[in-house]
Amino acid sequence: MQARSESNTESQRETNGGRTKIMASTVALPQARTDQPALAFLRLIPGVLLLAAVGYAGKLLEKNVGAYAKSHHWTFPNIEYVLWAILIGLAISNTVGVPEIFRAGVATYEFWLKAGIVLLGARFLLGDVLKLGGVSLGLVALEIAGATAFMLFLGRAFGLRPKLTTLLAVGSAVCGVSAIIATQGAIDADEEDSSFAIAAILALGALSLFTFPLIGHALHLSDHAYGLWAGLAVDNTAEATAAGALYSDAAGKLAVLAKTTRNAMIGFVVLAYAIYWASQGQAKTVKNKAAFLWQKFPKFVLGFLLISVLATYHFFNKEQVTAIANLSRWAFLLTFAGVGLRTNFNQMRKQGLRPFAVGAIGEVVIAIFTLGLVVGAEKLFGL
Repeated sequence: MQARSESNTESQRETNGGRTKIMASTVALPQARTDQPALAFLRLIPGVLLLAAVGYAGKLLEKNVGAYAKSHHWTFPNIEYVLWAILIGLAISNTVGVPEIFRAGVATYEFWLKAGIVLLGARFLLGDVLKLGGVSLGLVALEIAGATAFMLFLGRAFGLRPKLTTLLAVGSAVCGVSAIIATQGAIDADEEDSSFAIAAILALGALSLFTFPLIGHALHLSDHAYGLWAGLAVDNTAEATAAGALYSDAAGKLAVLAKTTRNAMIGFVVLAYAIYWASQGQAKTVKNKAAFLWQKFPKFVLGFLLISVLATYHFFNKEQVTAIANLSRWAFLLTFAGVGLRTNFNQMRKQGLRPFAVGAIGEVVIAIFTLGLVVGAEKLFGL
Protein backbone atom coordinates (compact mmCIF):
# COMPACT_ATOMS: atom_id res chain seq x y z
CA MET A 1 0.00 0.00 0.00
CA GLN A 2 2.89 2.33 0.83
CA ALA A 3 4.58 1.58 -2.50
CA ARG A 4 1.38 2.37 -4.32
CA SER A 5 1.02 5.70 -2.50
CA GLU A 6 4.57 6.64 -3.43
CA SER A 7 3.90 5.67 -7.06
CA ASN A 8 0.80 7.86 -7.18
CA THR A 9 2.66 10.74 -5.54
CA GLU A 10 5.48 10.45 -8.04
CA SER A 11 3.01 10.35 -10.94
CA GLN A 12 1.27 13.47 -9.59
CA ARG A 13 4.60 15.25 -9.13
CA GLU A 14 5.50 14.63 -12.76
CA THR A 15 2.13 15.85 -13.98
CA ASN A 16 2.33 19.03 -11.89
CA GLY A 17 5.69 19.69 -13.44
CA GLY A 18 4.05 19.82 -16.83
CA ARG A 19 5.07 16.34 -17.98
CA THR A 20 3.27 13.05 -17.95
CA LYS A 21 5.15 9.76 -18.09
CA ILE A 22 3.72 7.75 -20.92
CA MET A 23 3.99 4.07 -20.08
CA ALA A 24 6.52 1.45 -21.04
CA SER A 25 7.77 1.49 -24.57
CA THR A 26 6.69 4.99 -25.48
CA VAL A 27 8.89 7.97 -24.84
CA ALA A 28 7.91 10.53 -22.20
CA LEU A 29 5.62 13.02 -23.90
CA PRO A 30 5.01 16.54 -22.60
CA GLN A 31 1.48 17.31 -21.57
CA ALA A 32 0.21 20.72 -22.60
CA ARG A 33 -1.57 22.75 -19.94
CA THR A 34 -5.24 23.30 -20.54
CA ASP A 35 -5.07 27.03 -19.70
CA GLN A 36 -2.76 27.70 -22.66
CA PRO A 37 -4.54 26.26 -25.74
CA ALA A 38 -2.55 28.36 -28.23
CA LEU A 39 0.75 27.21 -26.71
CA ALA A 40 -0.49 23.63 -26.62
CA PHE A 41 -1.28 23.81 -30.33
CA LEU A 42 2.12 25.27 -31.16
CA ARG A 43 3.83 22.44 -29.27
CA LEU A 44 2.18 19.94 -31.59
CA ILE A 45 3.45 21.45 -34.84
CA PRO A 46 7.07 20.14 -34.85
CA GLY A 47 6.00 16.56 -34.13
CA VAL A 48 3.19 16.61 -36.69
CA LEU A 49 5.64 17.92 -39.28
CA LEU A 50 8.01 15.08 -38.35
CA LEU A 51 5.18 12.56 -38.83
CA ALA A 52 4.43 14.08 -42.24
CA ALA A 53 8.11 14.06 -43.23
CA VAL A 54 8.61 10.43 -42.23
CA GLY A 55 5.38 9.36 -43.90
CA TYR A 56 6.17 11.23 -47.12
CA ALA A 57 9.70 9.80 -47.12
CA GLY A 58 8.06 6.37 -47.01
CA LYS A 59 6.00 7.28 -50.09
CA LEU A 60 9.11 8.47 -51.92
CA LEU A 61 11.04 5.32 -51.07
CA GLU A 62 8.19 3.10 -52.24
CA LYS A 63 8.16 4.89 -55.58
CA ASN A 64 11.87 5.42 -56.20
CA VAL A 65 13.51 2.31 -54.72
CA GLY A 66 11.33 0.01 -56.79
CA ALA A 67 11.89 2.05 -59.96
CA TYR A 68 15.65 2.17 -59.38
CA ALA A 69 15.86 -1.57 -58.79
CA LYS A 70 13.80 -2.24 -61.92
CA SER A 71 15.95 0.05 -64.08
CA HIS A 72 19.08 -1.81 -62.92
CA HIS A 73 17.41 -5.23 -63.32
CA TRP A 74 17.72 -6.02 -59.62
CA THR A 75 15.46 -8.45 -57.85
CA PHE A 76 14.00 -6.37 -55.05
CA PRO A 77 10.75 -6.91 -53.11
CA ASN A 78 7.98 -4.39 -53.54
CA ILE A 79 7.94 -2.66 -50.14
CA GLU A 80 4.91 -0.44 -49.66
CA TYR A 81 5.01 3.01 -48.06
CA VAL A 82 3.36 1.61 -44.92
CA LEU A 83 6.40 -0.48 -44.06
CA TRP A 84 8.90 2.17 -45.22
CA ALA A 85 7.30 4.76 -42.92
CA ILE A 86 7.36 2.36 -39.97
CA LEU A 87 10.97 1.34 -40.64
CA ILE A 88 12.13 4.97 -40.87
CA GLY A 89 10.34 5.74 -37.60
CA LEU A 90 11.87 2.70 -35.91
CA ALA A 91 15.34 3.70 -37.11
CA ILE A 92 14.96 7.19 -35.65
CA SER A 93 13.43 6.05 -32.35
CA ASN A 94 16.00 3.32 -31.74
CA THR A 95 19.14 5.27 -32.74
CA VAL A 96 19.12 9.02 -32.17
CA GLY A 97 15.76 8.95 -30.39
CA VAL A 98 12.90 11.42 -30.66
CA PRO A 99 13.91 14.85 -29.28
CA GLU A 100 11.53 16.33 -26.73
CA ILE A 101 10.38 19.14 -29.03
CA PHE A 102 8.77 16.55 -31.34
CA ARG A 103 7.19 14.27 -28.74
CA ALA A 104 3.86 16.01 -28.21
CA GLY A 105 3.20 16.10 -31.94
CA VAL A 106 4.28 12.49 -32.45
CA ALA A 107 1.74 11.48 -29.80
CA THR A 108 -1.05 12.76 -32.08
CA TYR A 109 -0.62 9.68 -34.28
CA GLU A 110 -3.63 8.18 -32.49
CA PHE A 111 -5.76 11.16 -33.53
CA TRP A 112 -4.71 10.67 -37.17
CA LEU A 113 -5.51 6.98 -36.86
CA LYS A 114 -9.05 7.69 -35.68
CA ALA A 115 -9.52 10.41 -38.29
CA GLY A 116 -8.36 8.01 -40.99
CA ILE A 117 -10.82 5.34 -39.87
CA VAL A 118 -13.70 7.82 -39.79
CA LEU A 119 -12.88 9.04 -43.31
CA LEU A 120 -12.45 5.46 -44.50
CA GLY A 121 -16.18 5.03 -43.87
CA ALA A 122 -16.79 6.71 -47.24
CA ARG A 123 -15.44 3.58 -48.93
CA PHE A 124 -17.89 1.27 -47.12
CA LEU A 125 -21.53 1.10 -48.12
CA LEU A 126 -23.77 0.48 -45.13
CA GLY A 127 -24.90 -2.91 -46.48
CA ASP A 128 -21.28 -4.08 -46.62
CA VAL A 129 -20.66 -2.82 -43.08
CA LEU A 130 -23.74 -4.62 -41.73
CA LYS A 131 -22.94 -7.84 -43.57
CA LEU A 132 -19.26 -7.95 -42.71
CA GLY A 133 -19.88 -6.41 -39.29
CA GLY A 134 -22.35 -9.19 -38.45
CA VAL A 135 -19.83 -11.89 -39.28
CA SER A 136 -17.08 -9.94 -37.56
CA LEU A 137 -19.22 -9.47 -34.46
CA GLY A 138 -19.65 -13.23 -34.07
CA LEU A 139 -15.93 -13.79 -34.56
CA VAL A 140 -15.08 -10.94 -32.18
CA ALA A 141 -17.28 -12.49 -29.47
CA LEU A 142 -15.48 -15.82 -29.84
CA GLU A 143 -12.08 -14.11 -29.96
CA ILE A 144 -12.72 -12.04 -26.83
CA ALA A 145 -14.02 -15.02 -24.85
CA GLY A 146 -11.25 -17.38 -25.95
CA ALA A 147 -8.41 -14.88 -25.67
CA THR A 148 -9.51 -13.63 -22.25
CA ALA A 149 -9.85 -17.11 -20.80
CA PHE A 150 -6.47 -18.24 -22.12
CA MET A 151 -4.61 -15.10 -20.99
CA LEU A 152 -6.07 -15.38 -17.49
CA PHE A 153 -4.98 -19.02 -17.33
CA LEU A 154 -1.52 -18.16 -18.63
CA GLY A 155 -1.06 -15.27 -16.19
CA ARG A 156 -1.90 -17.49 -13.24
CA ALA A 157 0.40 -20.26 -14.52
CA PHE A 158 3.32 -17.79 -14.69
CA GLY A 159 2.51 -16.33 -11.28
CA LEU A 160 1.81 -12.79 -12.49
CA ARG A 161 0.00 -10.32 -10.26
CA PRO A 162 -3.80 -10.64 -10.72
CA LYS A 163 -4.34 -7.10 -11.97
CA LEU A 164 -1.38 -7.34 -14.33
CA THR A 165 -2.94 -10.51 -15.69
CA THR A 166 -6.23 -8.66 -16.13
CA LEU A 167 -4.53 -5.87 -18.07
CA LEU A 168 -2.71 -8.32 -20.34
CA ALA A 169 -5.96 -10.20 -20.93
CA VAL A 170 -7.98 -7.14 -21.86
CA GLY A 171 -5.15 -5.75 -23.99
CA SER A 172 -4.81 -8.99 -25.94
CA ALA A 173 -8.51 -9.71 -26.25
CA VAL A 174 -9.94 -6.30 -27.06
CA CYS A 175 -8.03 -3.21 -27.99
CA GLY A 176 -4.38 -3.14 -27.02
CA VAL A 177 -3.05 -0.05 -25.26
CA SER A 178 -6.38 1.82 -25.28
CA ALA A 179 -8.08 -1.05 -23.47
CA ILE A 180 -5.26 -1.31 -20.93
CA ILE A 181 -5.43 2.40 -20.12
CA ALA A 182 -9.23 2.30 -19.85
CA THR A 183 -9.10 -0.77 -17.60
CA GLN A 184 -6.33 0.57 -15.38
CA GLY A 185 -8.48 3.39 -14.07
CA ALA A 186 -11.58 1.21 -13.81
CA ILE A 187 -9.91 -1.46 -11.63
CA ASP A 188 -7.47 0.82 -9.76
CA ALA A 189 -4.41 -1.00 -11.12
CA ASP A 190 -0.90 0.24 -10.38
CA GLU A 191 0.98 2.21 -13.02
CA GLU A 192 3.74 -0.39 -12.88
CA ASP A 193 1.30 -3.12 -13.96
CA SER A 194 0.07 -0.90 -16.80
CA SER A 195 3.65 -0.26 -17.91
CA PHE A 196 4.41 -3.98 -18.03
CA ALA A 197 1.22 -4.76 -19.96
CA ILE A 198 1.64 -1.91 -22.45
CA ALA A 199 5.29 -2.77 -23.13
CA ALA A 200 4.39 -6.39 -23.86
CA ILE A 201 1.47 -5.47 -26.13
CA LEU A 202 3.47 -2.86 -28.07
CA ALA A 203 6.45 -5.16 -28.61
CA LEU A 204 4.27 -7.95 -29.93
CA GLY A 205 2.27 -5.51 -32.06
CA ALA A 206 5.47 -4.35 -33.73
CA LEU A 207 6.45 -7.95 -34.50
CA SER A 208 3.03 -8.64 -36.04
CA LEU A 209 3.75 -6.09 -38.77
CA PHE A 210 6.52 -8.30 -40.10
CA THR A 211 5.13 -11.77 -39.37
CA PHE A 212 1.45 -11.53 -40.32
CA PRO A 213 1.90 -10.60 -44.01
CA LEU A 214 4.51 -13.35 -44.42
CA ILE A 215 2.20 -15.94 -42.87
CA GLY A 216 -0.76 -14.72 -44.93
CA HIS A 217 1.15 -15.05 -48.19
CA ALA A 218 2.61 -18.42 -47.18
CA LEU A 219 -0.92 -19.74 -46.54
CA HIS A 220 -2.32 -18.03 -49.67
CA LEU A 221 -5.07 -16.35 -47.66
CA SER A 222 -7.61 -14.29 -49.56
CA ASP A 223 -7.76 -10.55 -48.93
CA HIS A 224 -10.99 -11.00 -46.98
CA ALA A 225 -9.66 -13.81 -44.82
CA TYR A 226 -6.36 -12.08 -44.10
CA GLY A 227 -8.01 -8.74 -43.34
CA LEU A 228 -10.40 -10.33 -40.85
CA TRP A 229 -7.55 -12.27 -39.28
CA ALA A 230 -5.39 -9.16 -38.84
CA GLY A 231 -8.32 -7.24 -37.37
CA LEU A 232 -9.06 -10.04 -34.91
CA ALA A 233 -5.56 -11.06 -33.90
CA VAL A 234 -3.48 -7.85 -33.84
CA ASP A 235 -4.12 -5.89 -30.65
CA ASN A 236 -3.52 -2.20 -31.35
CA THR A 237 -5.67 -0.48 -33.95
CA ALA A 238 -2.67 1.21 -35.59
CA GLU A 239 -0.76 -2.06 -35.99
CA ALA A 240 -3.87 -3.93 -37.17
CA THR A 241 -4.49 -1.25 -39.79
CA ALA A 242 -0.88 -1.34 -40.92
CA ALA A 243 -0.72 -5.14 -41.00
CA GLY A 244 -3.80 -5.22 -43.20
CA ALA A 245 -2.53 -2.49 -45.53
CA LEU A 246 0.79 -4.32 -45.96
CA TYR A 247 -1.12 -7.25 -47.48
CA SER A 248 -3.42 -5.34 -49.84
CA ASP A 249 -5.78 -2.39 -49.95
CA ALA A 250 -8.81 -4.69 -49.66
CA ALA A 251 -7.25 -6.53 -46.71
CA GLY A 252 -6.55 -3.20 -45.04
CA LYS A 253 -10.22 -2.21 -45.29
CA LEU A 254 -11.33 -5.53 -43.78
CA ALA A 255 -8.75 -5.27 -41.00
CA VAL A 256 -10.11 -1.84 -40.06
CA LEU A 257 -13.69 -3.12 -40.05
CA ALA A 258 -12.90 -6.15 -37.89
CA LYS A 259 -10.76 -4.10 -35.49
CA THR A 260 -13.44 -1.40 -35.26
CA THR A 261 -15.93 -4.08 -34.28
CA ARG A 262 -13.53 -5.22 -31.55
CA ASN A 263 -13.06 -1.65 -30.38
CA ALA A 264 -16.82 -1.24 -29.99
CA MET A 265 -16.75 -3.95 -27.31
CA ILE A 266 -14.26 -2.18 -25.07
CA GLY A 267 -16.84 -0.55 -22.81
CA PHE A 268 -18.60 -3.82 -22.01
CA VAL A 269 -15.37 -5.69 -21.26
CA VAL A 270 -13.98 -2.91 -19.06
CA LEU A 271 -17.33 -2.66 -17.24
CA ALA A 272 -17.28 -6.40 -16.51
CA TYR A 273 -13.78 -6.18 -15.04
CA ALA A 274 -14.66 -3.07 -13.05
CA ILE A 275 -17.66 -4.83 -11.49
CA TYR A 276 -15.56 -7.92 -10.71
CA TRP A 277 -12.76 -6.02 -8.96
CA ALA A 278 -15.28 -3.84 -7.12
CA SER A 279 -16.91 -7.04 -5.81
CA GLN A 280 -13.48 -8.02 -4.49
CA GLY A 281 -13.22 -4.71 -2.66
CA GLN A 282 -10.27 -3.62 -4.84
CA ALA A 283 -11.92 -1.02 -7.10
CA LYS A 284 -14.59 1.65 -6.93
CA THR A 285 -18.18 0.55 -7.47
CA VAL A 286 -19.67 1.53 -10.83
CA LYS A 287 -22.79 3.52 -9.93
CA ASN A 288 -24.10 4.41 -13.40
CA LYS A 289 -23.40 1.60 -15.85
CA ALA A 290 -24.86 3.43 -18.87
CA ALA A 291 -22.68 6.49 -18.25
CA PHE A 292 -19.66 4.24 -17.74
CA LEU A 293 -20.26 2.49 -21.07
CA TRP A 294 -20.63 5.80 -22.91
CA GLN A 295 -17.44 7.11 -21.33
CA LYS A 296 -15.43 4.07 -22.45
CA PHE A 297 -17.05 3.67 -25.88
CA PRO A 298 -14.68 4.71 -28.72
CA LYS A 299 -16.54 7.62 -30.33
CA PHE A 300 -14.68 7.38 -33.65
CA VAL A 301 -16.66 4.18 -34.34
CA LEU A 302 -19.81 6.32 -34.55
CA GLY A 303 -18.02 8.69 -36.93
CA PHE A 304 -17.09 5.77 -39.17
CA LEU A 305 -20.70 4.58 -39.26
CA LEU A 306 -22.02 8.11 -39.94
CA ILE A 307 -19.73 8.61 -42.95
CA SER A 308 -20.71 5.15 -44.21
CA VAL A 309 -24.42 6.04 -43.97
CA LEU A 310 -23.86 9.30 -45.84
CA ALA A 311 -21.90 7.50 -48.56
CA THR A 312 -24.61 4.83 -48.85
CA TYR A 313 -27.33 7.42 -49.49
CA HIS A 314 -25.18 9.30 -52.03
CA PHE A 315 -24.58 12.36 -49.89
CA PHE A 316 -21.13 12.52 -51.52
CA ASN A 317 -20.56 12.47 -55.26
CA LYS A 318 -17.88 10.31 -56.85
CA GLU A 319 -15.20 13.01 -56.77
CA GLN A 320 -15.89 13.76 -53.12
CA VAL A 321 -15.65 10.08 -52.17
CA THR A 322 -12.28 9.94 -53.92
CA ALA A 323 -11.12 13.07 -52.10
CA ILE A 324 -12.23 11.70 -48.72
CA ALA A 325 -10.47 8.40 -49.42
CA ASN A 326 -7.27 10.30 -50.24
CA LEU A 327 -7.54 12.25 -46.98
CA SER A 328 -7.92 8.94 -45.16
CA ARG A 329 -4.70 7.66 -46.75
CA TRP A 330 -2.83 10.79 -45.69
CA ALA A 331 -4.11 10.41 -42.13
CA PHE A 332 -2.91 6.80 -42.10
CA LEU A 333 0.44 7.95 -43.45
CA LEU A 334 0.96 10.03 -40.31
CA THR A 335 -0.28 7.12 -38.22
CA PHE A 336 2.21 4.62 -39.63
CA ALA A 337 5.06 7.09 -39.13
CA GLY A 338 3.96 7.42 -35.49
CA VAL A 339 3.91 3.64 -35.00
CA GLY A 340 7.65 3.54 -35.72
CA LEU A 341 8.58 6.73 -33.88
CA ARG A 342 6.88 5.75 -30.64
CA THR A 343 8.41 2.23 -30.46
CA ASN A 344 11.65 1.94 -28.52
CA PHE A 345 12.91 -1.59 -27.99
CA ASN A 346 15.50 -0.65 -25.35
CA GLN A 347 12.78 0.71 -23.07
CA MET A 348 10.68 -2.39 -23.69
CA ARG A 349 13.47 -4.69 -22.51
CA LYS A 350 13.60 -2.92 -19.15
CA GLN A 351 10.09 -4.08 -18.24
CA GLY A 352 11.01 -7.67 -17.40
CA LEU A 353 10.63 -11.06 -19.06
CA ARG A 354 7.60 -12.76 -17.54
CA PRO A 355 4.95 -10.35 -18.93
CA PHE A 356 6.62 -10.64 -22.34
CA ALA A 357 6.61 -14.43 -22.07
CA VAL A 358 2.92 -14.48 -21.17
CA GLY A 359 2.15 -11.98 -23.91
CA ALA A 360 4.20 -13.82 -26.55
CA ILE A 361 2.73 -17.25 -25.78
CA GLY A 362 -0.74 -15.75 -25.60
CA GLU A 363 -0.40 -13.88 -28.90
CA VAL A 364 0.83 -16.98 -30.74
CA VAL A 365 -2.08 -19.05 -29.44
CA ILE A 366 -4.59 -16.25 -30.15
CA ALA A 367 -3.20 -15.84 -33.68
CA ILE A 368 -3.63 -19.56 -34.36
CA PHE A 369 -7.09 -19.58 -32.75
CA THR A 370 -8.36 -16.59 -34.72
CA LEU A 371 -6.83 -17.93 -37.95
CA GLY A 372 -8.89 -21.08 -37.43
CA LEU A 373 -12.00 -18.97 -36.80
CA VAL A 374 -11.48 -16.97 -39.99
CA VAL A 375 -10.75 -19.99 -42.20
CA GLY A 376 -13.82 -21.72 -40.79
CA ALA A 377 -16.01 -18.64 -41.33
CA GLU A 378 -14.72 -18.30 -44.89
CA LYS A 379 -15.77 -21.86 -45.68
CA LEU A 380 -19.13 -21.53 -43.96
CA PHE A 381 -20.14 -18.05 -45.12
CA GLY A 382 -18.10 -17.74 -48.31
CA LEU A 383 -16.42 -14.49 -47.26
